[in-house]
Formats: sequence, C-alpha cells, structure tokens
Amino acid sequence: MSRAVRLGFAGAVAAVVALVIGMIAGGRAFPRIIPGLPDAGVVVRWGLPVTKLLMDLAGLATVGLLLTAALLLPNDKGMLGKSAIEYVKAASWAALVWAGAAFLSIVFGAADSIGRTVPQILERTILTSYATQTTQGVALTLVVLFGVAIALFSRGAITAGATAGLLVFALVTMLPVPLTGHTSSSPNHDLATSSVSLHLLALALWVGGLVVVSTHAIRKQPQLDVAAARFSKMALWCYVAVGLSGVFSLVARLGAVSDLWTSEYGLLAVAKIVAFVLLGYVGYWHRQRTLVDLEAGRPRAFTRLAGGETLLMLATVGVAVALSRTPPPEFSVPADRAFELLGFPLPAEITLGNVFTLWWFDLFFAAVALLLALLYVLGVWRLGRRGDRWPVSRTVSWLVGVALLVFATQSGLARYAKVMFDMHMIEHMTLSMIVPIFLVLGAPVTLALRALKPAAKRGDRGPREWLTTILHSRFTKVITHPVVATSIFVGSTYALYFTSLFESAMTEHLGHIWMTLHFLISGSLFFWVIIGVDPGPNRLPYFGRLLMLFVTMPFHAFFGIALMMMGSVIASGWYEQLGRTWGDTLLQTQRDGGAIAWGFGEIPTLIVLLTIAVQWYRDDDRQARRADRRAERTGAGDPELDSYNAYLARLNRADKGE
Repeated sequence: MSRAVRLGFAGAVAAVVALVIGMIAGGRAFPRIIPGLPDAGVVVRWGLPVTKLLMDLAGLATVGLLLTAALLLPNDKGMLGKSAIEYVKAASWAALVWAGAAFLSIVFGAADSIGRTVPQILERTILTSYATQTTQGVALTLVVLFGVAIALFSRGAITAGATAGLLVFALVTMLPVPLTGHTSSSPNHDLATSSVSLHLLALALWVGGLVVVSTHAIRKQPQLDVAAARFSKMALWCYVAVGLSGVFSLVARLGAVSDLWTSEYGLLAVAKIVAFVLLGYVGYWHRQRTLVDLEAGRPRAFTRLAGGETLLMLATVGVAVALSRTPPPEFSVPADRAFELLGFPLPAEITLGNVFTLWWFDLFFAAVALLLALLYVLGVWRLGRRGDRWPVSRTVSWLVGVALLVFATQSGLARYAKVMFDMHMIEHMTLSMIVPIFLVLGAPVTLALRALKPAAKRGDRGPREWLTTILHSRFTKVITHPVVATSIFVGSTYALYFTSLFESAMTEHLGHIWMTLHFLISGSLFFWVIIGVDPGPNRLPYFGRLLMLFVTMPFHAFFGIALMMMGSVIASGWYEQLGRTWGDTLLQTQRDGGAIAWGFGEIPTLIVLLTIAVQWYRDDDRQARRADRRAERTGAGDPELDSYNAYLARLNRADKGE
C-alpha cells in the first residue's frame, strides 16, 4: 500500500471517527424514540450522515483535483501536463462517487423524512416524490445530475481552460444541498444563505486543494514547489473567508452567545472553531518553515506537516456533517409573515431619513464591495511602489462606484427595495446605469494587466495570463459585441419584469443575489463597450458609440411607459404577503417605478455623452500630436494637411490676381 493510499485511508477514518463523536455529542446517535411514532431505524439513522460524509469528501476531492490541474500545476500554453491530466482523470471518478453518494442520500433522506425503513420506501413512489417535490430531494437530485456531467466531461479535458470551467461547475454543485438545510430555516435567512455560500466555496478550495497537494507531495511528483507556493497564497484568502463567513453563519443561527456552551449545536461549533484555529497555526508554520525548506530542495518537512494538516481537515469535515444533522437552538422570533419573508421586520413608513439611517447588512455584496476596493487599492499601491503612475481620476471613479454599490445594497434603500416597487426600481437603475459607469471608467483590467507580474515560467498561466486569455477568448468576443451587449442590457429587463422571473427572484435570497448581480454585470458590459477605457476585442468608433447609446436609451423609456400603463400588479403574490399598510397602493408604486425608469435614463445619458466627448477630444489630440512627432522625425508633413494648405495658398493667389 502506497503512502498516498495510506493517507487517504487515514483521512477517511479520521472523518468517520469525528462524525461518530459529533453524532454522539449532538444527541443524534441515540435519539429518544417515542412509542407509536414512526422510526426509520438505526440503518437510516447512521446511513444518512455516512453517505452525506462520503458525498462531501467526494465533492472536496473533485474540487481539489480540478483546482490542482487547472491552476496550481504549471501548464504549457494552456495544455495540461502529465500529472495534471492524471488528476483530471481522477476527478472524473471522484465526481462519479459524488453522484452515487448523493443518490444514496436521496434514498436514506426519503426514509428519514417519513420514518420508514429503506425497503418500505422502495416498494412505493415515495422515493420519486422526495427526489422531485422536496427542496432537499431536488438539491440532491441536482448533485446527482451535475456529478455525472462532471464525470463525463472530465474524461476529455486536456486544456487548462476546460478544466477551469469544470472547476467552476464543481463549485456550483457544492451549494444546493447545504442551502436547503438549516440555512433555509434560519430566521435571518439572507445572512445565513450568503455566509454558508461563501463558507462552502472557500472551504472546498482550501480543503480540496490541500488534500491533493499533500497527495502530490507524498507521491513525489514534479513541480511540487510551484503547486505548494500557489496553494499557500490561495489558502490565506480561503482561511480569512472561511473564518469570517463562519462567524456570520453562527450569528444567523444562534440567539445568544451562551448557546455556544449551552446547546449541542454550539458545542460542535466550538469544536470546529478550535480545529480552525489549529489549522491557521499549521498554515502559518507552512509559510514560515516548510515552504522555505521546499524551495531549498528539502520536501520531507512539508510532506509530514501537510499530511497531518490533511487529517485534521478531514476530521473537521466529519464534525461539520454531524453539525448539519444537529438542529440549531431555538430562539423566539416575531410571529410575522413579513419577518419570515424578509428576515427583518417590515420597516416604518418611508422617509428620506429612514433611507439613510436604516442600514441593512448584506454579507454577499459587502464582501463583493470590500474585495473590489481592496484589490484595486492593492494594484495602485503596487504600481506606486515600483515608480509607475496611475491617474488619480480613475482611482476616484472606481471608489465612487464601489461606494454607490454599498449604498444601493446596504442602506435603507435596500430594505425598502424589497417592500416597494418604486424603491426597487431606483436600486435597479442605480446598479445597472450609474454604478457601472464609474466602475468602467476606473479601468480595472488595465490596472490588473500593469500590476500583475507575468508567470515565472514562459508558457505557463499565472493570474495575468489567465486575464489575457479571458480577454481574447471567443466568449468575450461574443459577449462584448455591441449587438449582444445591448440585447442583454435591454432584453433582460423586459424578460425579468414581464414574466414570473421577478417574483421568483424576490422570494428567494439566492434569486435576489443573482438578480442584483445581473443588473451590475449587464450594465458594466454595456458601458464597457461604449465608454470603456480597458482594452477589448470589439472597439466601436466614437460615432458608433453615440449611435449605440441613442438607440438603446429609448427602450428604457418604453419600458417605463409600459409599467405606467399596466393595470395589474407585477409580483403581487410577493408584495401582498408583506402586508404593507402605509404608503401608496401596490399599483401606484408600480406606476411610480415606471416613471422612475422613464426619467432615470437622462442622468446616465448625460454622463456618458460628456464622457464620450472628452474621450473623443483627447483621442483627436493624441493623434494630432502623434502626427506632429512623425513629421518631425521623418521631415515630411501630413499629406492631407499639406494638400489643404496648398489649396488655401492657391485661393489666396487667385484673390490677389497673381
């Protein structure tokens, strides 16, 4: 038995032991069985958490294998090396195990939900109903389908780009099951959903990457120093994200700090916190000692410490599965339908003061705004440190855009946007037509290309090379085509509000996140084509940009007029459940929202017109100065200018009768 196999076996044992201890500590191993009530039996009681543990471990292995192959190991002009291709093949088998474990979880979950044994549910249509009609069953069914798809596509992936796409697919597959567990029942479900999403994504990259890098080290594969150094940089970001999102996740589930030591759920959470602190210390030791030894050609210390860290991580995964089977402590919440839907009480009647004072913390967009500001400032700082200049106006523009994003998603406007259609329309227009203008004028892509260092090995892909590859990809060429960008910007608005999509997005927090992200991304894409400073595959002449702007804006006016003329309420099922008793009627707020959409377009139109005029003037000025320099260098003037001057001279002589 090889050392890698022994490490995998030891990790699985550590995870199972931690699961058993967690189940016993959480009171789920030997629950009190009330006579007369249905009980699924000991096989289902233990089969469900064990299969979920297997599903989590297989998912982590899939993510780690794809991550290592696509991003951690060097490649040659986008083509995977021998070790990377082996890991992609292994990811195919891991994804298949992932799908199989998800199917077993469906079986045990259906039995557990109605208190029947597995043979009893197989004799009826219970299994089908559970898999297609319950939220947890549908989530597991998605994992089965996505896992099989990843397994099939991984068989033919030989490029870093295709492998990176599969990695993104695998990360998405990690989300459905946890988001339909305790998260969906948390009173503060917005915070719980965002925190658990960030927690899982960061944890999957961290744990999965470490397991595969440790295996790579034990197998004594080449390019370990490169993979370990890249993973160490990524692991630091993952560690911070896991810690912060874990804290917010506990805040969303615990009613008081004392629940940490007075409830089974809190005690298991404390065990995770202790393991998290220990993992942080091990990571610090890696950066200070073992990576240095690895660069010096002494890999043994890294291999030993990475193996121990892997065992601790997998044991933590077992505790996490036990935690998911333990109900969080109950605490009193207002018996209010609006609170159940919103996650906060219905705000008081809207005033300008309430808009600026009733701030609402949205973890997801707070993290997005912080990341955007931090990365941009770090890029400017790196340029300044090496003596390069970066226009202050671009930095100010970017930070103004980030500040407006924070205001639109965190202030009282965000609260009232969920309650009143006209406030939602202000938020929509701000995110899609004001924030993107300032972000695009900040030229983030140009900053990144100047601040990021090229890959150490020629032909390999570091962050700068990945960015360049994305800019020159066929997808970017298609998505940034003026017709496509305009169609997305305009057409998606009509598709959202004149179908059932809007009500569905308002009902679910994830749907609301995707809707808000769409506003921001579609607006950024549109204005990048018109006034973008960054390099792009499709650059319009300035007259074409003006034409694109004037063709697009009337569609927003038509959209506003259509809203004002409607006689029925959009998403009436959502707004009626909130029970708002103050302010205008639902139909009137919708008509007000249409008026806002109709008149709001004048603000960005004016800003864009002024921007195009300035850019056009500066471009002509640059071309004139470039022509002058060429004339001075070659001693020859501009032929067109010389011809025009000769024409004027002839006219002058004719007037004088010469």
